[in-house]
Amino acid sequence: MQKIEKNLEEWREMLDPEQFNVCRLSATERPFTGRYNDEKRAGVYHCVCCEAALFDSASKFDSGCGWPSFYEPIAEQAMVEIRDVSHGMIRTEVKCSTCDAHLGHVFPDGPPPTGLRYCINSVCLNLVPRETAASPT
Repeated sequence: MQKIEKNLEEWREMLDPEQFNVCRLSATERPFTGRYNDEKRAGVYHCVCCEAALFDSASKFDSGCGWPSFYEPIAEQAMVEIRDVSHGMIRTEVKCSTCDAHLGHVFPDGPPPTGLRYCINSVCLNLVPRETAASPT
């Protein structure tokens, strides 16, 4: 997928204020407030900024941290990892590889098979539910 580049004003016009603050300015939504924290539907989570596929619901789990958590991205190239030393901590930030949207962080305390916990802001995601079986006509 080709890299998407826009200036901050272009992103501001496209996103709502919370999406802009989190995705473009690396803010964080409050824990337990995101629309996907308790989401159980099957589907694929896409980047709200560019619609790139990021996570499959099959890798989602309840970590109890207050944000949607996944144990692996849909593809290794879906995101980039960046060392984050802000707020007096050493963490690994994850960004969408297509548009550089801040998504959240990855931690080494997740479940098997990867042992990773991608802690992602709901506001950065759009869930595209899987089609249910077609109804008989």
